[in-house]
Amino acid sequence: MPDHAARLPYYQSALARIHHEGFGFHAEAVGPGVLQLLEPIRERGATVLELGCGSGLLTRQLTDAGHRVIATDVSPAMLEIAREYAPNAEIRPLQFPHDDMPTADAIVAVGHPFNYLDTVDDIMRTVGAACDALRPGGMIAFDICDLSWAAHRRGAEPRVWIRNSWVLITTTSVPRPDVFVRDMTIFVQDEHGGWQRTFERHDNRLVDVSVLPMLMAQHGVEATVVGAFGGEQLPSGLVAVIGHKRADHSTASPQ
Repeated sequence: MPDHAARLPYYQSALARIHHEGFGFHAEAVGPGVLQLLEPIRERGATVLELGCGSGLLTRQLTDAGHRVIATDVSPAMLEIAREYAPNAEIRPLQFPHDDMPTADAIVAVGHPFNYLDTVDDIMRTVGAACDALRPGGMIAFDICDLSWAAHRRGAEPRVWIRNSWVLITTTSVPRPDVFVRDMTIFVQDEHGGWQRTFERHDNRLVDVSVLPMLMAQHGVEATVVGAFGGEQLPSGLVAVIGHKRADHSTASPQ
């Protein structure tokens, strides 16, 4: 896997804009199910921590429903959009597994942000840290790509998305059974009518999700792997993990 320190960050300004304008369907699909899971949290007026909030597509649904939200992401370009799109949330940069997570009564992460980490160990450390940041009696819900994600997409044809002011061309590859790669060529029209071209490569580390409930149990969270957050249908290879922290389990030191 390439070293994050040796490459440009994921979701730079051009791709962040494209994702916000053209790829909101996942947040729209999972939003109702996530909101239903979080209803007890909303009734208590408690805090929701969102990991990998991107441009704030789910964040805004959460705040519109009355939640107090701390929304985090590693991409400065995504956070810039999120601050405008979801102004009622507290927006913070956060890079896992390196940065400490704020404690919260609920933690959500959609769009499989954990799969963007470099190693399986990083993913496991981050899931464990999220469980530790959860207050007793709280709940966690996130989606994650398992090993079947790559198997379902091996040999897929390139895809092209075209809008008035941008074009995205994506090719995918599976260099190893546990790695899924997107190579993206991006064209964005500038204010003078010209076109700017950039590239991004996204490497997703896939995991055996069956090990997650045992890992999370070690951090006081009883979790299950399910097919969706609610009534939506997730793409093949993407699963939801939903867990609740025991009320008698002590929380990690607050940040």
